[in-house]
Amino acid sequence: MNPHEMGRRQPAFLLAQLGAHAASQFAERLGVLEFTPADAGILRLLLIEAGLSQQDLAEKLRIHPSRLVAILDNLEKRQLVERRANPDDRRLYSLYLTKDGEEALEKIGKVAREHQDALLSALNNDEQDELSALLLRIADQQGLVRGVHPGYQRLGTPRRKADKVEPPTGRASESS
Repeated sequence: MNPHEMGRRQPAFLLAQLGAHAASQFAERLGVLEFTPADAGILRLLLIEAGLSQQDLAEKLRIHPSRLVAILDNLEKRQLVERRANPDDRRLYSLYLTKDGEEALEKIGKVAREHQDALLSALNNDEQDELSALLLRIADQQGLVRGVHPGYQRLGTPRRKADKVEPPTGRASESS
């Protein structure tokens, strides 16, 4: 296959390549603000659905609840999120953005818009709209939850032994 034909009949590869690139670039841009993509996504969801319980948020993100608690603890320590007793069920906490959280989300939104503009600068507005419509159709067909990055599912998930990188063979390990 000649280099000019690379990618023509490989849309799945191109989506994966661009997705990895976009995620990496976005994480870098957020790092300047001292946020992770997970922080940004949680703050965004709490703006849209203020008062969610931790359990509901974990289900919506498809994240392990114990991993979510660690992220929320950090956001609460930074005074961006607050947990309030749920008036309907004293066993649950409802989650809300603080004023600082709303201000942080405004900064994150600015970074996200700049990121999107840079990423899609090769396309005009009509092409961007068409691309969005096509990608949304594919995402829906694949059963992805709108507005929720599937990467949350991997947060805090223990790696399987088969996923671990083994040291190169040829030398005995120091512990042998």
